[in-house]
Order: sequence, then structure tokens, then C-alpha cells
Amino acid sequence: MVQDKTYWTQTKEEVLQALASSPAGLTQAEAGQRLGRSGPNRLVRERTVTFLGVLKEEFTEPMILLLLVVGAVYSIWGETRDALTILVIVALLVFIEIGTEYRAKKAVAALRKLSPASVPLVRDGRYRSVRSEEVVHGDILVLEAGGRAPADARCLESFGLQVDESALTGEAAPVDKDDGVLPVETPLAERVNMVFAGTTVTRGRGTAVVTVTGMNTELGKITGLVLEAKEPKTPLQLAMKQLAGLLVWVAAFFSLLVPAVGFLQGKPLKDMVLTGLSLSFATIPEELPIVVTMVLGVGAYALSRRNVLVKRLRSAETLGSVTIIATDKTGTLTENRLTLSAMASEGSIRAFTGKDLSPGELFVLRAGMLTSGMKRMRGDGYSGDPVDRAIIEAAALAGILPSELEKEYQLRKEFSFDSRRKLMSTTYQTAEGGFVFVKGAPEAVLERSTDVFHEGLDRPRTEADTKAIRQQVEAMAGEAMRVIAFGCKSVTDPSRISQDEAETGLTFAGLVGLADPPRQGVKEAIQEIEGAGVRTVVVSGDHPLTVEKVAARVGIATGGKAVTGADLAVMNDEQLRDALWQTSLFARITAEQKLRIVSTLKSMGQVVAVTGDGINDAPALKSADIGVAMGETGTEVARQAADMVLRDDSFISIAAGVREGRKIFDNLKKGITYYLCVKVALVLSFLASLVVAVPFPFAPIQIILLELFMDLAASATFVAEPIEADAMKRPPRAPKAPFVDREMVRSIALGSVSLAGAVIINYLFALYSGRGQTEAQTLAFATWLMGHVFLAFNMRSRSEPLWRVGLISNRVMLAWAGAVLVFLVLVTGVATIRESVRVAPLAVLDWTLAVTVPLATIFWMELRKTLRRGHGVNRSGINTR
Repeated sequence: MVQDKTYWTQTKEEVLQALASSPAGLTQAEAGQRLGRSGPNRLVRERTVTFLGVLKEEFTEPMILLLLVVGAVYSIWGETRDALTILVIVALLVFIEIGTEYRAKKAVAALRKLSPASVPLVRDGRYRSVRSEEVVHGDILVLEAGGRAPADARCLESFGLQVDESALTGEAAPVDKDDGVLPVETPLAERVNMVFAGTTVTRGRGTAVVTVTGMNTELGKITGLVLEAKEPKTPLQLAMKQLAGLLVWVAAFFSLLVPAVGFLQGKPLKDMVLTGLSLSFATIPEELPIVVTMVLGVGAYALSRRNVLVKRLRSAETLGSVTIIATDKTGTLTENRLTLSAMASEGSIRAFTGKDLSPGELFVLRAGMLTSGMKRMRGDGYSGDPVDRAIIEAAALAGILPSELEKEYQLRKEFSFDSRRKLMSTTYQTAEGGFVFVKGAPEAVLERSTDVFHEGLDRPRTEADTKAIRQQVEAMAGEAMRVIAFGCKSVTDPSRISQDEAETGLTFAGLVGLADPPRQGVKEAIQEIEGAGVRTVVVSGDHPLTVEKVAARVGIATGGKAVTGADLAVMNDEQLRDALWQTSLFARITAEQKLRIVSTLKSMGQVVAVTGDGINDAPALKSADIGVAMGETGTEVARQAADMVLRDDSFISIAAGVREGRKIFDNLKKGITYYLCVKVALVLSFLASLVVAVPFPFAPIQIILLELFMDLAASATFVAEPIEADAMKRPPRAPKAPFVDREMVRSIALGSVSLAGAVIINYLFALYSGRGQTEAQTLAFATWLMGHVFLAFNMRSRSEPLWRVGLISNRVMLAWAGAVLVFLVLVTGVATIRESVRVAPLAVLDWTLAVTVPLATIFWMELRKTLRRGHGVNRSGINTR
């Protein structure tokens, strides 16, 4: 196979010689031999993922094995429905894992779709059409408007050839291609003598010799990066894995301790084994994935209403902990659409509004229309070059319509753009005579102009005019605009004029400045994100000056000039870390460099979100803590590699996503704190009964009821909690901060002791007052139900008292509390249900105790929060006075 070389540094003759090819192309026989040696021109297929393979991997997890053991034993001595519930949870976890693998496979499949099905090329000196997979190095491609390059190739001929490389490099405007020689240090986005796989020809025609195919192309390298990039585990995933591992050991410990101690105290062995297994079932976090999924699922639905589509559920909470957003420029901060921003005619530069235009400005727009291929207008807009489209849209805004010009001007000739001339021209016949209109690079048009347009008339160009025009070009280019010049002249016979005759002795008409404008609302969104402690870094393939200007317009703190890809290439890791602390702008960045920036930021302890819409963004999107792709303008590759998709491509949606992500995390933490609190309280209740040598406060069936219905339902109600008032005013949580922090441990300890205390107080009161075990367990059961409702309301906020949060502000929790009360009334009031659950009727005194005791043992924490707030302690525990 031919090795990848710096073909852009060689002449086309040298490249053809190196590739053993010629303008007549390869022979069919030689092409077949090369195909056999180098393999098909396609992107490598990812490994096959099978259901059985993932199933086997999942069943080796210790927690899954323990759950299966518990389910098996319980199905023999207990209720088979509990065993079936465990099996359903195991199956759910397996299917989630398979879904993740399938999403990764789709990202690479989308990359393969970028290669065209068939390709026009030259073989044996004749034009042929072959399948994309059969293209080999040395083939001569025929490039035409609308076609897509199947491989990387070196230009041999260019006749006004322009290629859209925005998906690969981030450059919004099409790139003019030629066959010249470039320096070795030329960055990818500036290799104008190369065409790259997956890019599209927007204008002109040409030929090119294929240099590399398949995975050796720039597109193939990105595919490799996507395959190699590892999707990081979120902080929540890591915390849940750590917590689950701890609770497995706790479950194993109590499943042995409780039966052993109970048996030694004379309790029946079968009852002790079932009780121990019920406790292990209660302490194993088998509902934890469901609780997390439920909270994140509701959060993801809320995000979708804000135009943020969540592909990976856990990424919803990660968005709230992001510390840096590494964003692309084109299509993310900007509209990815060139617009006419300024005009220079008759000696002055003015911002273009479409209103109150001077005669000179109107003439420039008419010249722009007459050189912009009006015949390519469609019902829904212009179908050709983005530059021409911008000029046509601006002219329409000024009231100049193609239909009116076509009545007056009849096209006679068109001399296409050429990268050597750097201009194009058209000739027209009118009732007043013949005219030539020229469009091109300012220096090229100025060089061919002898006159200038001034106050509606032509006059000879002076040195002062030349200096003024060049200053205007510099000023517009300094604002990151693409500057186009226009010229014109009258001719006798526009049908017979030659190209050289048409493009000399021109009148310089004026300039237009084109720019990719920032999206509306982006500046405000960035300000909100910065207020939340989230830094924005621009990582773009565009020109440094363009990146700097766009960053300034949207209010990004730049920290100096942009670091270019060439600068980054010579930096070691330590120097790159320093650069990332000092600047927020990176320009002319390749896909590999963007991935390196993301990896370095993560090594610095940052939680990184990457936004992008192009092929070149895919590896970084997958490697980031959270990848956010554009839904409208984004490529399929980017959307498949990302964790989230912005349906409206608006940066505003990112700010809304950060806000919702913080709400999700806060509510998730409240829900899990409560979930663990009731589990610990259940264990404490059993331990207390062992200490005082009395029967257990709950029968095994009651434990199952509490576990399967009450805890999960209560945890789910926390998703309806409103966002905390300071959510977007505090900095992101520390990336390495444990999910289970000191404050959470303290809340679990206080809440569990309070709930278990209420249960034991009432249980012992019933036993020592002469009631039977069933009546005492019934009072304990009722106290638990009422107490864990009070505890849920108490834990709605860690610092704000309930009277400030609002008792009815969470209507879902209010409805759940009512359902618990109805359930308790039915269980204790209906005879058939009482027998199944092993409870007795509740007397008035029992109801009083079941309400007042937990109210007293739990709601003292509300008084504590009120007093702490009165002393000026805020949510984070820092004294504000």
C-alpha cells in the first residue's frame, strides 16, 4: 500500500510519478491489483455486538449474581413474584447496556454513509463510473458540482473548482481549489490543492489523483478516533457503582447476622432465613438504577421541551456539573450562513441594512446579482454557491429581484472563476448596449480597473483611490469578513468578446463584506453560563482572526489571541495545559487536536461538554464528558456520536440545559438521600429489636411491601421539585467531589435515626402495654408509613424550611402522601387485605400515635433549618453575616 505522504508539497507531475499513475488513469488490470493489495475504499467496520455476549458480561457482575441467589431462595420459601421482580430488573440492566453499544455502532455507520455509491473517474484513458469501494490510489477522479469526493486526492486541474469542507474543517465558506504547490507546514484547512473524502463540490469542475483511500483518508482518521475514543463514565455512574458495591457488602452482612442472632435467641430458622433475605433484598440497591432512570427520564423530558434531545439518559445530570464548554464556531455560535454585512462604494464603508442605499451601493448589488447565477434560483431559495446566495438575498432585501433584471439583461457569456485569475465575469446584452460585470478578489479586480465609480459616473482611478480601496479591504478583512470586489464596463458586442478583452479596462464599482453572523441570543446565553461558573472555550477549524472577532461579538473572555493548530502542534502537554488556562480561543484546529484539547482539559480535572456539528467534531463529541451536537445543521456523524442533540441548534438551549441539569442533580440527590435514609432506618429498626431481644417489628411480607411500593414511589416524587433559587448562581460542583458527601451522610444519619426512633418507640410501647405481636407490628407498620411521608416532605430542601418551600408546591408528592394514607386505611380496614399483610385494625389511640410520634421525631429538623436560616447560614453552609 502507498504510504501517506505530504502530497500538497509536490508538483502534480511528482505526485503522478509517486503514485505510478498518469492523466489517462490506471488500467483496469492495475486498478484490480491495487484493490487486492490495499483493500476496499471503505471505513473499517466496528466489532459485532451480540445480545448473548453482553448478557454473559452482565451476569458476571457480583450484584446481579447476589440478586439472582436471593430471588432463587425466596421463590422456594417465599413469594415467587418477588423473584420475578428481581429477574425483570436484571433484564432491564442488560437491555440498557445493549442500547449503549448500539449507539456507538451507529456513529461509525453514519461515517460510512458519507462515501458516494458510485464515482466518475478516468481509467484506460476513458471516463468510467465505478463503485466507491473500488477506488484505489492512483485513480483519476472527475470532480463536478454536486459530487462528493470518495477519497483524499491531489488536484490536477481546476476550472473554478470550489469545495465545501465545513463539515471537515469548520470553514463556513467554500474553498477554491488549484493545482499549485504548498509549504509542508500548511494546515489541513488551507491545503487548497487537495480534496478530501466526504467533502462536496459546490462549483466548477476539475480532476484529481487519489492519494489515499479508506482509513488512511482524513475522514478515515476521524473514524479511527471515534472508535478509539472511550466514552467516560459520568460522576453519577461512578458514585452509584461505589455505593452499590458498599450496599452489597452491607446486604451480605445483615443477611447472615440477623438470622444467626435471631436463631440463637430461639426464633424459627425458616422465619429467620426469610427475614434475612428480605433485609438483604431491601438493602441491595436493586431499585437504585430505576430511581436514577426515573429522575433522569423526567429530566430528559423537561430538556426535550427546551429543544435538547437526550440520547444517553445519564448525560442529563452531567450537563449540570459541566465546568467547561468547548464549542465549535461555525453552526454553533454562528448561523453557518454567509450574509452581506457591509458595503464599500464611492469612498465609504457602511453596514448593510437593505435600506437607504446610495446609487453606488445599488449598482454593486445589481452587479452582484448579474454575476451570481440567477438561473439557479428555486422556489425555496438559491441552490448554488453560498457567496452568491448571500448577495442574492441582500439584493432581494433591497428590492432588486432576479425577474426584473432578467427582463433587462440577456446573458451572452460567462467566464468561470479561476484560481489563477481570482475572478469571474459575465457579459450581457441590453437595449442600451453590451456590458461586462466582474466579481472576484479585490486585488485582482483593482489590478484590472482603470476607472472608479463615483457619484454615479466613471472617472479615472488615482493613487488616492487605490490607497482608499485597499484601506477599505483591510478594514473589512480586519472584521473577519470575506471581501468581494465588483467591476464593470460597457462593450460593443458582448457575444463575441474574449475573456482577456472582457476583464481589462474595468471600472471599479465597489466592495461587499460577507460574514457568518452570530446566532441571536448567544451572547446572553454565554453570560448566563459564565454567571454559573461555566467557562466557554472556542475550538474551531476557522481562521484565527474570524474566531477572535466572533468570540468578541458574543462576549467570550478571550484571554488574548487565538492559539492556532500550528502553535498547538509544537506544544507538549504541560505547555498545552498552560495555554488552556490562559486563552479561550483555538483556531485552525484539526480533529486530532480537538480531541487532544478535550483530553487535556479532562486531565486538568474539568468536566467538559463539547458542542459541534461537523464530521471533524465526532471524536471529541464521543470522548467528552458530554457531547452536544446540532440537530438542524449537524452531520449525521456528529449527531450519532453525541450524548445530546440541540433540536434548534441554539446556544441558548445549552444554557437551559445546564439549568435543567443542575435541577436534575439536586433532585436526584434529594431522592437518593431519602431512598438510602429509609433503608438505613429499616436496618436500624431490626437491630434495635435484636438489642432488646423482642420480635422483629415487621413481618417479611411487610418488608417487601415497604420496599417494593413505598420507597420507590416516594423517591420518584422528588423529580417534581422546583429548581433551587441559587442553582445558576453557584459554581459547578467539584468534579472529584463525592456524590455521597458529608452533608448527605449527616442527612441520612439524622433522618434514619428519627424514622427508626419513631417506629421503635411505638412498637415497644405496644409490646410493653400488653398487646400481641400482630397489633404491635401493625402500629410499627402504620408509624413507618406516616413517618416516611413526613421524612419525604422534610427532605425536599436541605436548608430551606418547608414553610418557605411551600407545602403544595410539589403536587406529585402531595398526591403520593394522600395515596399512602388511603393505602394504610385499606390495609388496616379491609379484613381480607389485613390477613394477607398480617396486620390488625387500628384504634383511635393507634392512629394518634402513628401520626404524632413520627411528627415529633422528624419535624424537629424543620425547626433546626429555620433557626440556621435565621442565623444567616446559606444553602452551602457558609455564614453570610
